[in-house]
Amino acid sequence: MHSAILVRGVIRSLDWLAEQTLPPDKRPTHQHIGQRGEEAAYFHLRNLGYIVVARNFRTPKCHGEIDLIGWEQDVLCFIEVKTRTSRNVKTPEAAVDRHKRREIAAVAREYLRRLPPLCQWRFDIVSVYFDESQVRHPHIEVFRNASLSA
Repeated sequence: MHSAILVRGVIRSLDWLAEQTLPPDKRPTHQHIGQRGEEAAYFHLRNLGYIVVARNFRTPKCHGEIDLIGWEQDVLCFIEVKTRTSRNVKTPEAAVDRHKRREIAAVAREYLRRLPPLCQWRFDIVSVYFDESQVRHPHIEVFRNASLSA
């Protein structure tokens, strides 16, 4: 547990240093929020015992990406992270629409070609809410074994 706190502190320090020394990042605000959500999900999943083996996985054969890929015990998990700053819009898990699920399924098939044929796998969705009053401690919920068909 102490190592996770140390790693998180180091990452925050490096992020602060990058903000002070590098040219401004011109990405839209929603991309910054999404990146923060993926980072929060990564650490949350690690605390739950997942072993994350890939982040932002892409393949040249398919459109789209998989935010996180990790093992929970002997099951390989393809994880889509959805981040929100308000509960007044579509829930993060509902935002993974048919098109996104198809893209994830195609990328997952490409990833699975590299593994033994009988590998158990599933699709998870991680919902991250950054409440304005609790910026450092988002509300995170994991939806295990979500369906890839829509």
